[in-house]
Amino acid sequence: MGKKILYAVIAVCSGVFFLTGLGAAGELQSLFSQVENLNIQRQGYVLAAKLTQSQLAIAAENPMDAFSQQVFKFKDKALNIVADKKTNRVLVIYEQFENLSQQKVQAMVGELFMAYEDPTISAHDKVVYWAWGKKGKFTAAQFDMAKENKKAPAVIATVKFNSEIKIMDKNTADAIGTAYYIISSDLLLKFFQNT
Repeated sequence: MGKKILYAVIAVCSGVFFLTGLGAAGELQSLFSQVENLNIQRQGYVLAAKLTQSQLAIAAENPMDAFSQQVFKFKDKALNIVADKKTNRVLVIYEQFENLSQQKVQAMVGELFMAYEDPTISAHDKVVYWAWGKKGKFTAAQFDMAKENKKAPAVIATVKFNSEIKIMDKNTADAIGTAYYIISSDLLLKFFQNT
């Protein structure tokens, strides 16, 4: 599963190209600002924000293959960052874990709870989502109400945690598996396209 996660993240980032045109550029800048203002961060990296000089130095020392000339990818310890070359803005933040016990999965989820508070959605005891709109994070109640009213909430950024093993199920207490979290904006990534 670990390789599948890595390939999925690479697939998202691999064919990324900036859409040209003044209208698209203005909309992209506006969306970068909206997402940045949400201040969704991990270890000092803020989604949609420009990398600092010290972060750029880390990027230069720890490059990874990005599979696109429009982005660059690097590691800061275990954290993986994908950024737009043109603006140095963070597009994706993710981390993956191999051979985790259920206890370590629970600890990771707990850490994300501390960072982002209560999640917006949990599913199958393996997936936890936090979702933000322009005005801030959606609560579970807001998300459920939108679903009941058959109106999709205007999500502009998410944190997704996915575990191969169940997070709370006592029957899987001895299980070992992989897990990952990814911080991104699907709306922002729509300004980029595969070619």
